[in-house]
Amino acid sequence: MATDRSHLPPSIDPVAARRWAGRPHAASPWLHEEVARRMAERLGVIRLPVQAWAHWEPVRGGLAGHDLVAAHYPGSRCFRVFDGFQQAPEATKKEATGWWRKLVGARASEEAVARPPEASVQLVWANMLAHHAADPAALLADWHRALAVDGFVMFSCLGPDTLKELRGLYARLGWPPPAHEFTDMHDWGDQLVAAGFAEPVMDMELITLTFASPQRLLAELRELGRNLHVGRFGALRSHGWRQRLEAAMNEQLRAPGSGEPLSLSFEVIYGHAVKAPPRHSVKDETAIGLDEMRATLRQRNRNQRSL
Repeated sequence: MATDRSHLPPSIDPVAARRWAGRPHAASPWLHEEVARRMAERLGVIRLPVQAWAHWEPVRGGLAGHDLVAAHYPGSRCFRVFDGFQQAPEATKKEATGWWRKLVGARASEEAVARPPEASVQLVWANMLAHHAADPAALLADWHRALAVDGFVMFSCLGPDTLKELRGLYARLGWPPPAHEFTDMHDWGDQLVAAGFAEPVMDMELITLTFASPQRLLAELRELGRNLHVGRFGALRSHGWRQRLEAAMNEQLRAPGSGEPLSLSFEVIYGHAVKAPPRHSVKDETAIGLDEMRATLRQRNRNQRSL
């Protein structure tokens, strides 16, 4: 039976996305660390208490960024969420945990998991991750499931104007796209609401990076991710093709008639939303669990005190 993919990003190859998600990452890309630093600055305006938080894919998201969040919430428990951790052999899990502690310093309050316990954290932190998700609705559902009521998610990802210069270059040469299409920030806001989040706040900024050479530019892009487009070239490229690409970059990604560096645009989207208490539909007879009723009453009392 055919699988309905109408709700999924149309240009992402799910098999390629799974391979990239499962690939081990030994270092955090510079751009991811910079975005994490900028996102961490926003924590100061959020007054919600955080006893526990979850960092989705912390190596890809930024190890320095991880330390910034940990310093902002000293004493809080942290779940480090790694894709495929549940299926890894026990020896691999021990090795990964030991490697992490050597890398960032031993923290007894941190635990590596495939998914945090349900309703266990007040903050989900997911930096520069969502644009690689072949099923973003499932990712947002995981975030929502991990959060306690009144907890919040903070995430960032790449937007549709990312690599617009490189996309134009590939189109002029008649090549398939260099990257899959990235979701607009308004669509992310709609998906947050559909996932059960409340009060989504979305904004974006355009970051321009410069590179001394095509070789350095391509090396940076390989650190950031892979081309997950379903229509990407399906075989190995030749040395001649690489030379043609680098020549085109030198010609089209520099300011005309100058020795300026090559430049690429990156649209960075920031998102924030809250997990609201569950709403009960009005029927002739409604069954509500005791724990759910207690959570609703606690939220009602907090709302009354804030008036």
